Amino acid sequence: MSKHSKYKTDHSDPVAAGLAAALLLTIALTGCSSQGPIDSGDNAPEHPKDLSGVKNAVPRVEPHSRYGNPESYVVFGKRYYTKSSSAGYSERGIASWYGTKFHGRRTSSGEPYDIYKMTAAHKTLPLPTYAKVTNLRNGRIIIVKINDRGPFHDNRIIDLSYAAAARLGIMEYGTGLVEVVAIDPSKPSPRQPAVQRQAITDTSATLFLQVGAFSSRGNAERLEQRLQSSGLGEIHILEASNTAGPLYRVRIGPLATVDDADRISNSLISLGISDTHVIID
Repeated sequence: MSKHSKYKTDHSDPVAAGLAAALLLTIALTGCSSQGPIDSGDNAPEHPKDLSGVKNAVPRVEPHSRYGNPESYVVFGKRYYTKSSSAGYSERGIASWYGTKFHGRRTSSGEPYDIYKMTAAHKTLPLPTYAKVTNLRNGRIIIVKINDRGPFHDNRIIDLSYAAAARLGIMEYGTGLVEVVAIDPSKPSPRQPAVQRQAITDTSATLFLQVGAFSSRGNAERLEQRLQSSGLGEIHILEASNTAGPLYRVRIGPLATVDDADRISNSLISLGISDTHVIID
């Protein structure tokens, strides 16, 4: 069983794969069988092919897919709103991957999933979107085509294909700290090798869990005091500002591993705190 942790839509039924989202049906629709536990039967291939020849996805201008781009859709009781454009999208967070369980099955865009192609899944970016994904711990950079929906696991921002995860260097750990930046395929970009490495690797990337954001410092301090006795880790209030004025973010961390972030997120649910976000500084 693979080490990655996420929920993934089962696309064996083409209706469940493409039409379910378009019709705003939930993932519990008959034909979707992935409501089960994390890591339910998904793995890397027993005899994987040589990945040295796998190249980056090549960005090109494409119309949005007929499927997989509803205004909104619901999975596990949570509603997601699809972005109309990927312009300007950049986010840091945790990447996971999906493998043989879904090989050959339809993705949310209708394309078959191929574990040996540089593709990925995202909850809200329009399908397709091309993106640059950087591993913040080893500096590797890949280009993927986002053609699927997911990962529907808390604290994950992108689900990589087996090949993409392997080339990015996260297979050993199951997850990785990444930066995802959308690419505008209408703009020319320099030719990229199959995988490139940054000149300077950001090995200092640090993981935090944001548990609240308030316009009132008093509210932030009350949450901080509530969490102090929980033993979940160091609690910090970080002051920032936006167009509406000051913003006080309550964070737990730094955290050593993704497993720590997952464990703390689960513990916070029992305290009535479910809206948490991973922050990477």
